[in-house]
Amino acid sequence: MERRKFVQLAGLGTGALMMPSLFLGNSIPVEALLDPGMDIAVKKRLADVALNTARSLGATYADARIGRYLNQYVSTREDKVQNVVNTESFGIGIRVITNGTWGFASTNDVTEDGIKKATDQAVAIAKANSIIQKDPVKLAPVEAYGEVSWKTPVKKDFKEVPVSEKVELLLKANAAAMDNGANFVNSNLFMVNEQKYFASTEGSYIDQDIHRIWPTFGVTAIDRAANKFKSRDALSAPMGMGYEYLDGLESEKLEGPAGLRLYRNSYDIVEDATLAAKQAKEMLNAKSVDPGKYDLVLEPNHLGLTIHESVGHPLELDRVLGYEANYAGTSFATLDKWKSGDFKYGSDIVNLFADKTQPGSLGAVGYDDEGVKTKQWDLVRNGVLKNYQAIRDQVHMIDQNESHGCCYAQSWNDVQFQRMPNVSLEPGKEKYSIHEMIKDVEKGIYIAGRGSYSIDQQRYNFQFGGTVYYEIKNGEIVGMLDDVAYQSNTQEFWNSCTKICDESDYRMFGSFFDGKGQPSQVSAVSHGSSTSRFNDVNVINTGRTV
Repeated sequence: MERRKFVQLAGLGTGALMMPSLFLGNSIPVEALLDPGMDIAVKKRLADVALNTARSLGATYADARIGRYLNQYVSTREDKVQNVVNTESFGIGIRVITNGTWGFASTNDVTEDGIKKATDQAVAIAKANSIIQKDPVKLAPVEAYGEVSWKTPVKKDFKEVPVSEKVELLLKANAAAMDNGANFVNSNLFMVNEQKYFASTEGSYIDQDIHRIWPTFGVTAIDRAANKFKSRDALSAPMGMGYEYLDGLESEKLEGPAGLRLYRNSYDIVEDATLAAKQAKEMLNAKSVDPGKYDLVLEPNHLGLTIHESVGHPLELDRVLGYEANYAGTSFATLDKWKSGDFKYGSDIVNLFADKTQPGSLGAVGYDDEGVKTKQWDLVRNGVLKNYQAIRDQVHMIDQNESHGCCYAQSWNDVQFQRMPNVSLEPGKEKYSIHEMIKDVEKGIYIAGRGSYSIDQQRYNFQFGGTVYYEIKNGEIVGMLDDVAYQSNTQEFWNSCTKICDESDYRMFGSFFDGKGQPSQVSAVSHGSSTSRFNDVNVINTGRTV
């Protein structure tokens, strides 16, 4: 190969690695996003080809997922457009049980012949795997739903909004940041539409149309004289909504401490970019925190990440059982703790629940990727560990006979497996605002937004930072802090939770790219909470060296 050609191909490969796997697919013109795709009657006919072929080859169970994944990504920096990407991925994945063993295959040849070949391959894989399978797969029963559909209740489909309008909004946010003291700013808009059709030999034919959106940016301010810089990221949350999240149709802004806007069902990226530039400049002269014990007031955009890492991941049943040990570790929340019936995961006011039905959440769907109707269930109730997250072939291991409906695959060509649902903290039952909470703190720190973090392979010992920090003295915010991180372990931290604001403060954090599995897949998940207080938590100074 010529050196020039090698460098070109290597560059393309590096670029692909930089793009999240969720956005890989065939590049398409923007108008192709509006193509309606395959007719639902055709999907049913082709899915039946897979199911009937699987039966004829000896499969005792089969499901087929026809998926069309549409993505749009817009990226800008200062006054320039960096990239506009439109992708489409289309194909079918077929999963079977033969001789008590799973087999899976997929193809982008969505024709009768292509589907028959892929199904034959899935059955062959299952038969080969059955040679070393010790125990047959046990599936929890599921209702046959017939022909049903579900759609994210969007009010404005992102695909119908001109790219020029999206670019204009991002550049407007960039200009607002620059006008208020930022030296650099980049902004991005991720938009996803999953069109998924599921069919199984148990009699379900489920059509779903799922939408997600994520606006974000990063602002940097520089003090050249002092030779230092500070950055502030967006306080947006990815949402399971349409473009109305950005155009104010569902406007609801809460007034937060220190001039922060707390966004719930809409997001004003220009307003947030304006404040971000001012705060980045303020950070340049912020007081460095004195290490010690503090009461922490954690807002939902920050607390969501802590929930994700210290509750969501350790309560995945496959991780608890050791199936994820090679890639992602195990869990401190072992089965013996659950079986005891009295393991104190948190204080009495801590109620953590899993839910794939929450409106506006990233994980909201009507049915999971093995045809189970989604629901809500308790993980921790009154501080006590109550349950895990499990799917059809797992729940018998915890003496349950109903899947939790949290099976997911990132694409048609990936096998579905247990993924984290939305995991959230219930708001407090008594009326209590964030401003009242701050008034009740003598020595504390208010933390908003996500930052760097570290947690051990059992999801127990951890350290979390944030985006912005404010010192609280005698019930008042007295100024910005810098170099803040808190350290704890999961059980100690959640048992230090002493107060939770009411539902009027309830908001969601989310992640588009939660990774898991080998080969790795990403999924989108949200975590809701109200602002919460954790007493006597150890805070370190990340800027000081020993």
